[in-house]
Amino acid sequence: MAEPVRVRRLSDEEGQKLQQIVRRGSTSSVRYRRAMMLLASAGGNRVPVIAQLVQADEDTVRDVIHAFNEKGLACLDPRWAGGRPRQLSNDDEDFVIATATTRPVKLGQPFTRWSLRKLVAYLRKVHGRVIRIHREALRCLLVRRGVTFQRTKTWKESPDPERETKLDRIEHVRDRFPDRVFAFDEFGPLGIRPTAGSGWAEQRRPDRLPATYHRTHGVRYFHGCYSVGDDRLWGVNRRMKGAVNTLTALQSIRAARPDGAPIYVIMDNLSAHKGADIRRWARKHKVELRFTPTYASWANPIEAHFGPLRQFTIANSHHPNHTVQTRTLHAYLRWRNADARHPDVLAAQRKERARIRSEKGIRWGGRPLAGAA
Repeated sequence: MAEPVRVRRLSDEEGQKLQQIVRRGSTSSVRYRRAMMLLASAGGNRVPVIAQLVQADEDTVRDVIHAFNEKGLACLDPRWAGGRPRQLSNDDEDFVIATATTRPVKLGQPFTRWSLRKLVAYLRKVHGRVIRIHREALRCLLVRRGVTFQRTKTWKESPDPERETKLDRIEHVRDRFPDRVFAFDEFGPLGIRPTAGSGWAEQRRPDRLPATYHRTHGVRYFHGCYSVGDDRLWGVNRRMKGAVNTLTALQSIRAARPDGAPIYVIMDNLSAHKGADIRRWARKHKVELRFTPTYASWANPIEAHFGPLRQFTIANSHHPNHTVQTRTLHAYLRWRNADARHPDVLAAQRKERARIRSEKGIRWGGRPLAGAA
């Protein structure tokens, strides 16, 4: 049987970029949906589930995953446009792009960044190669090849010495015991204020929200739990993050599998997730905590599902108080869980998992069946 289509292991930079796009949603719909596909696949979701999540065709999801595995984050911006034949050769274009993306100081120039004028002048007199191109043609070439004028940013690479080991552990339980894998995380703070978003409206008549200047309701944090096997998301708003609220969420996860079989919970390295009381309770109730590497919270499967939750309940909203905001979140979760997966897809996946357990001689609790090798 062919291996399921899935993204390769993400680097820290790729995971953080996809997580940023999905959480903020402030980009084009094409980039947003493609980033959600990739992040969902990195979280262990299969193609049918991802297609249902983003309302896309399954072949489209497979094409995006294959494109990412071949060329990385460049697949977020597909080149769908045509145009007249290029005036420069491919080698010339590659040289221009390489020059534009190299710091001028490294090429012996006395400035820290290129302008179009300076880059054109340099290309015309560079030693051993002369490229004559006008500023507008250069600008179009840079845009076509995905090079834009941007602010310099910093990014974090995971310094965790056990990064690969932790990712291997997460992938192992996610692939072998999907019915007993859960994910937990928080997002916030959630304030009571008009939040900008997007929606359908008449041309030049956008939907408007009132402006407010006083913040008298405080903030809340959404504590979310996600069942990987059932594709079910639930959670509750709390006044703050803390070990007590984390333990309460873990107890709700344990209650979702009351058979007493071991379960695995994926979460990040927040200090409120690793207290002594939590570890003691986890050992007592057969809950194995699988922590993501430092600065690699993108490896948590719940991240891909937080994006739609924020976009359809927080963005473009004006809740009068936290009670109404919480009701809206729970109403969306009920709708989402009722429409999470197509029944045929869910039944087929359960049948496949049962077949795998039968072949390997493994029952629900993870213990060998009688007579199994």
